[in-house]
Amino acid sequence: MPGSTKTMGVLTVGGLVMVTAYTVALGSNGWLWFGWVVLGLITLGMVASRNT
Repeated sequence: MPGSTKTMGVLTVGGLVMVTAYTVALGSNGWLWFGWVVLGLITLGMVASRNT
């Protein structure tokens, strides 16, 4: 499903932008960064499984 992988990639990049903006405006929140890392790992897993 290449469409879902592309969607996850867009969500991951958008999430990074939002978490970074939140950090700049209000200070760091570890849970937001943790959530973004988990989202990134899921996206990487989807990309890896698609390529096999």
